[in-house]
Amino acid sequence: MQLSRNALQTSNTLALVFGHSHLRRMTSTDFRGFSFNVARSRRERIARIDALARLLDTAFILPGTNIRFGLDALIGLVPGVGDIITTAMSLYIVHEAHQLGAPGHLVMRMISNVTLDGIFGAVPLVGDAFDVVWRSNRRNMRLLQAWLDREDRR
Repeated sequence: MQLSRNALQTSNTLALVFGHSHLRRMTSTDFRGFSFNVARSRRERIARIDALARLLDTAFILPGTNIRFGLDALIGLVPGVGDIITTAMSLYIVHEAHQLGAPGHLVMRMISNVTLDGIFGAVPLVGDAFDVVWRSNRRNMRLLQAWLDREDRR
């Protein structure tokens, strides 16, 4: 039952990240589920990058353990190009935070987290274990959410 629930949660996360809906047809302005002509609300953008962070860092559970990992660790197993791809995906989250109005010091801290993940993650095998522990995308989402909460209270 645990595996089924995790598989469902992961498929829901993928649907949110890639914008797929069973009732929605792809149009000529869509690229693999990303719609370029639809203005997204602030809440939708935050939910989308949060889902991407979850997919990259904690989407899966190692069977028989409580260890969570994501695509960052899996794609990072591909020497060289894997870490470049996941770093680019992580930088997309930082870009979205900047677009949401995050202050410069917060964006720089988020970039620092991604940089550490990219540098240490590039070390074969040890770097993949680091990706599982460090979870830079979840860290960045916590930083962004804390800033958003403070802004909402103002």
